[in-house]
Amino acid sequence: MQSGMVYLIGAGPGDPELMTLKAVRLLGEAEVVLVDDLVNRAVLVHARPDARIIEVGKRGGCQSTPQAFIHLQMIQAARAGHRVARLKGGDPFMFGRGGEEIEALRAAGIAVEVVSGVTSGIAAPASLGIPVTHRDWAPGVTFVTGHTRDGNSVNWAALAAARTTLVVYMGVKNLPEIVTQLRAAGLPASTPAAAIQSGTLSAQREVKATLVTLQAAMHAADIGSPAILVIGAVASLAHIETCSQAAARAA
Repeated sequence: MQSGMVYLIGAGPGDPELMTLKAVRLLGEAEVVLVDDLVNRAVLVHARPDARIIEVGKRGGCQSTPQAFIHLQMIQAARAGHRVARLKGGDPFMFGRGGEEIEALRAAGIAVEVVSGVTSGIAAPASLGIPVTHRDWAPGVTFVTGHTRDGNSVNWAALAAARTTLVVYMGVKNLPEIVTQLRAAGLPASTPAAAIQSGTLSAQREVKATLVTLQAAMHAADIGSPAILVIGAVASLAHIETCSQAAARAA
């Protein structure tokens, strides 16, 4: 009879201090840890010294660990009686395949608990002072992927009509098509936009632009994947320090 358990743990957006207390506690109890590529390895300081660490990287544009292999590793470890921590960047249920994994675990009769994490779609904009909702400018927020499974298209026209803040994950590669679709749906060219790469980390890079100038601004700043894109009026609130401001603050 299996006595193990799997915890789908959100490791947060990058800054290890943004990991929750519950996530830290359960990571410290796990005998087996499966860790995604985008998880900051600094959080592994909380793992048991004797924990088995399994790298199961997934990053856009790179060779990734097959999802079926990840399912098998979790199921086998749990059936062996181990406590398993499945460390995922951000939140397990926000474009992290957590839904697929909980289905596979439940189908196999494995006990599973989800430990929510801070998603980069909120934390990265917040690092620039961008509120994804605002009583005056944004009555809601839509989180959407710019890269869908099997190439299924997102209904950008409907999203443009909703007039909510758009927070786009995995959208760098398809940005030209996203802009084209949003413009065709009537979103003004002057709509504020921002891009944040490596959000909440010391290596964070960001740009503030408009819908039609965002791609050029990202290219000039050498911003690529992984990055969060923010499109909507609230992006105008982004505070980005100039080199002189940063130097003055450091002094």
